[in-house]
Amino acid sequence: MELQQLTVLLVEDSPMFRVMLRDMLQQMGVKNVVEQPNGKAAMEYLKSGELKPDLVCLDLTLPDVSGYDVCEHIRRTPAIAHVPVLMVSARNLPEDKAYAEEAGANGYLGKPFTPEELEKRVRQVLKAAAPRGSA
Repeated sequence: MELQQLTVLLVEDSPMFRVMLRDMLQQMGVKNVVEQPNGKAAMEYLKSGELKPDLVCLDLTLPDVSGYDVCEHIRRTPAIAHVPVLMVSARNLPEDKAYAEEAGANGYLGKPFTPEELEKRVRQVLKAAAPRGSA
Protein backbone atom coordinates (compact mmCIF):
# COMPACT_ATOMS: atom_id res chain seq x y z
CA MET A 1 0.00 0.00 0.00
CA GLU A 2 1.36 3.39 -0.98
CA LEU A 3 1.69 5.86 1.86
CA GLN A 4 0.07 8.62 -0.24
CA GLN A 5 -3.22 6.71 -0.27
CA LEU A 6 -3.34 6.17 3.47
CA THR A 7 -5.72 7.73 5.91
CA VAL A 8 -4.02 7.84 9.30
CA LEU A 9 -5.96 8.51 12.49
CA LEU A 10 -3.59 10.27 14.87
CA VAL A 11 -4.67 10.20 18.52
CA GLU A 12 -2.39 12.36 20.66
CA ASP A 13 -3.30 14.73 23.51
CA SER A 14 -0.19 16.93 23.30
CA PRO A 15 -0.82 19.59 20.63
CA MET A 16 2.92 20.04 20.10
CA PHE A 17 3.54 16.33 19.65
CA ARG A 18 0.44 15.95 17.47
CA VAL A 19 1.75 18.62 15.08
CA MET A 20 5.19 17.02 15.05
CA LEU A 21 3.77 13.57 14.29
CA ARG A 22 1.43 14.93 11.61
CA ASP A 23 4.36 16.72 9.96
CA MET A 24 6.45 13.53 10.04
CA LEU A 25 3.61 11.51 8.50
CA GLN A 26 3.09 14.12 5.79
CA GLN A 27 6.83 14.21 5.04
CA MET A 28 6.59 10.43 4.53
CA GLY A 29 3.94 11.14 1.89
CA VAL A 30 0.75 10.51 3.88
CA LYS A 31 -1.83 12.93 2.48
CA ASN A 32 -4.73 12.32 4.85
CA VAL A 33 -4.05 12.66 8.59
CA VAL A 34 -7.10 12.90 10.85
CA GLU A 35 -6.20 14.25 14.28
CA GLN A 36 -8.04 13.56 17.53
CA PRO A 37 -6.95 15.03 20.89
CA ASN A 38 -8.16 12.19 23.14
CA GLY A 39 -9.52 8.66 23.29
CA LYS A 40 -13.18 9.63 23.53
CA ALA A 41 -12.97 11.84 20.43
CA ALA A 42 -11.14 9.07 18.57
CA MET A 43 -13.82 6.50 19.44
CA GLU A 44 -16.60 8.92 18.41
CA TYR A 45 -14.82 9.53 15.11
CA LEU A 46 -14.43 5.79 14.51
CA LYS A 47 -18.07 5.20 15.42
CA SER A 48 -19.23 7.85 12.94
CA GLY A 49 -17.92 5.67 10.11
CA GLU A 50 -16.96 8.93 8.39
CA LEU A 51 -13.72 7.66 6.98
CA LYS A 52 -12.13 4.38 7.96
CA PRO A 53 -8.45 4.87 8.73
CA ASP A 54 -5.84 2.58 7.18
CA LEU A 55 -3.69 3.03 10.28
CA VAL A 56 -4.19 4.37 13.79
CA CYS A 57 -1.25 6.07 15.54
CA LEU A 58 -2.31 5.97 19.15
CA ASP A 59 -0.76 7.59 22.20
CA LEU A 60 -0.83 5.32 25.21
CA THR A 61 -1.43 7.92 27.90
CA LEU A 62 -4.47 10.00 27.03
CA PRO A 63 -6.33 12.26 29.49
CA ASP A 64 -9.66 10.43 29.34
CA VAL A 65 -9.60 6.92 27.89
CA SER A 66 -6.28 5.08 27.76
CA GLY A 67 -4.69 4.06 24.47
CA TYR A 68 -5.14 0.45 25.58
CA ASP A 69 -8.90 0.96 25.86
CA VAL A 70 -9.11 2.68 22.47
CA CYS A 71 -7.15 -0.19 20.92
CA GLU A 72 -9.44 -2.77 22.52
CA HIS A 73 -12.46 -0.81 21.26
CA ILE A 74 -11.05 -0.99 17.72
CA ARG A 75 -10.46 -4.76 18.03
CA ARG A 76 -14.04 -5.31 19.31
CA THR A 77 -15.64 -3.32 16.47
CA PRO A 78 -16.06 -5.62 13.43
CA ALA A 79 -16.00 -2.82 10.80
CA ILE A 80 -12.56 -1.61 11.95
CA ALA A 81 -11.14 -4.61 13.82
CA HIS A 82 -8.60 -5.22 11.03
CA VAL A 83 -7.16 -1.67 11.11
CA PRO A 84 -3.51 -1.74 12.21
CA VAL A 85 -2.70 0.17 15.40
CA LEU A 86 0.72 1.64 16.16
CA MET A 87 1.09 2.63 19.81
CA VAL A 88 3.29 5.67 20.33
CA SER A 89 4.36 6.34 23.88
CA ALA A 90 6.99 7.83 26.14
CA ARG A 91 6.48 4.77 28.33
CA ASN A 92 9.11 2.28 27.28
CA LEU A 93 8.88 -0.44 29.90
CA PRO A 94 8.58 -4.02 28.64
CA GLU A 95 5.20 -4.37 30.39
CA ASP A 96 3.86 -1.33 28.51
CA LYS A 97 4.74 -3.03 25.24
CA ALA A 98 3.25 -6.31 26.47
CA TYR A 99 -0.02 -4.62 27.48
CA ALA A 100 -0.17 -2.85 24.11
CA GLU A 101 0.24 -6.17 22.34
CA GLU A 102 -2.40 -7.74 24.58
CA ALA A 103 -4.80 -4.90 23.73
CA GLY A 104 -4.29 -5.70 20.05
CA ALA A 105 -1.66 -3.19 18.95
CA ASN A 106 0.32 -4.20 15.85
CA GLY A 107 3.40 -2.20 16.81
CA TYR A 108 4.96 0.01 19.45
CA LEU A 109 7.16 3.06 19.05
CA GLY A 110 8.82 4.66 22.05
CA LYS A 111 9.27 8.43 22.25
CA PRO A 112 11.53 10.11 21.37
CA PHE A 113 12.06 8.79 17.85
CA THR A 114 13.32 10.02 14.50
CA PRO A 115 11.22 10.45 11.34
CA GLU A 116 13.12 7.45 9.93
CA GLU A 117 12.14 5.27 12.88
CA LEU A 118 8.50 6.32 12.52
CA GLU A 119 8.47 5.53 8.80
CA LYS A 120 10.16 2.17 9.34
CA ARG A 121 7.65 1.19 12.06
CA VAL A 122 4.65 2.40 10.02
CA ARG A 123 5.78 0.33 7.03
CA GLN A 124 6.39 -2.74 9.25
CA VAL A 125 2.94 -2.49 10.82
CA LEU A 126 1.20 -2.00 7.47
CA LYS A 127 3.10 -4.85 5.86
CA ALA A 128 2.39 -7.22 8.75
CA ALA A 129 -1.30 -6.29 8.75
CA ALA A 130 -1.75 -6.50 4.98
CA PRO A 131 -3.76 -9.46 3.76
CA ARG A 132 -1.42 -12.00 2.18
CA GLY A 133 -0.87 -11.37 -1.48
CA SER A 134 -1.75 -7.67 -1.43
CA ALA A 135 1.54 -6.27 -0.12
